[in-house]
Amino acid sequence: MVKKKVSLVVGVATIAAAGLLTVGYSQKVSSNSADKATLKVATSGTLYPTSYHDSKSKKLTGYDIEVVRAVAKKMGRKVEFKQLNVDGQLTAVKTGKVDMAANDIGISPQRKKSYRLSTPYKHSFNSIIVRKSDSSGINSWDDIKGKKAAGEAGTSYQRLAKQLDAKTVNYNNVSNDVYLRDVKNGRTDFIMNDYYLQKLALKAVPNNDLKIKKNMYFKTKDDGSGTGILMKKDNKKLAKQVNKALASLKKDGTLKDLSEKFYDADVTKKPNVHISKNFTIKD
Repeated sequence: MVKKKVSLVVGVATIAAAGLLTVGYSQKVSSNSADKATLKVATSGTLYPTSYHDSKSKKLTGYDIEVVRAVAKKMGRKVEFKQLNVDGQLTAVKTGKVDMAANDIGISPQRKKSYRLSTPYKHSFNSIIVRKSDSSGINSWDDIKGKKAAGEAGTSYQRLAKQLDAKTVNYNNVSNDVYLRDVKNGRTDFIMNDYYLQKLALKAVPNNDLKIKKNMYFKTKDDGSGTGILMKKDNKKLAKQVNKALASLKKDGTLKDLSEKFYDADVTKKPNVHISKNFTIKD
């Protein structure tokens, strides 16, 4: 596991549904629009270990951040990050205010209709955090009905929770201890998100009295294609350059090294685990 002491914040926003672990730090990185060689990239800056600020240096880092920096280097370009929430990232790409977004973004059929996504640089699956004492009353998928799901509005996880007749409780960039405390004290009942992010969340917060339901690992249509960099639909040239850079980084082992640094696992490969359910999330 990554040995970093960070102040975490859970933001269930995997655009792929975007992610559980987030860092309690909000700061916009300045951009220089006059520099045409600079890639402008939207990210959260609060999604550990994907996009967060190191607790000591305060530097923006994380798996997706370092992948983007490596991609930009291969392309011979500088990179500047703009920190936005999930909806803000999508809007910024669509309107051309940034060139791309990187924040554990799932390559889903729905997203492909509106955006162009790179080849995947991460593969994963999803899990559910519940209380240790009683599993929050959730022992099967039927038990989700009526339970309170913690997450960020508009994410695929909250859409799925609603589809399963759960009551959604939405947050916006609150700290990790708030998310976990609310499940622990019963204000909410569960959090659905990426397994690797959930695992790191529980390890980072001691005495949380929570657990991951091992018999309820799941996937969605988003997961089949992995995580990619999101770009404007008509930007074929940029996508081609990004994909070429990613292919080179995969071949030379950079992606594998970065994934093991931040996830303590090789997330560049499809995981071999038992999946209890495959969901199609309705639009």
